[in-house]
Amino acid sequence: MQIKKASFKQSASSIFGCPKTNMQEYAFIGRSNVGKSSLINMLCNNNKLAKTSATPGKTQLINHFLINEHWFLVDLPGYGFAKTGKDQKVKIETIIFDYCKKRDQLVCLFILIDSRLELQKIDLEFMLWCGENEIPFSIIYTKADKNSKSQLEKNIKQIESEILKHWEDLPNSFISSSEKKTGKEEILDFIDFNIKAQNSLKA
Repeated sequence: MQIKKASFKQSASSIFGCPKTNMQEYAFIGRSNVGKSSLINMLCNNNKLAKTSATPGKTQLINHFLINEHWFLVDLPGYGFAKTGKDQKVKIETIIFDYCKKRDQLVCLFILIDSRLELQKIDLEFMLWCGENEIPFSIIYTKADKNSKSQLEKNIKQIESEILKHWEDLPNSFISSSEKKTGKEEILDFIDFNIKAQNSLKA
């Protein structure tokens, strides 16, 4: 798939403010500062589409981007930002959980994990929550260019070992680098496959 047109549609502070359409949605989420905005911009060929910031926790709304006039890419708030106040943390968690559990248009949730680090407790807890609530998700390992190939493979193998302590099978996963544009084709082809599969079910 090639993204020929990507435009910001709207932001919403709750699921009730999301677009009233039946278009398929593919959402992106991860810990604050995992490289989510940079990844979205890389996929959409637009460095200014999603707002990037050196300050974690900037995304606090559900942001919809209309892709090729056909489907929505959804930028969800990041989880696990330590400096967020208690009330704001609860608000963001409610936004995330409501969207993931109740948004019928959601086809796949992409959970971003920093490939430079060992599996963080909050990432595992969120994946387990998705499994318990039957939310379809895939993993995207970000910042792959920041490690050597051997270190990258070692880190991912360790993360997968932790995941397999809780599941019999690994979820779909992709390795990405926003700077090197690694993983772009694979992620978009996966979305394209799902779009066609969903459309065939409706036919």
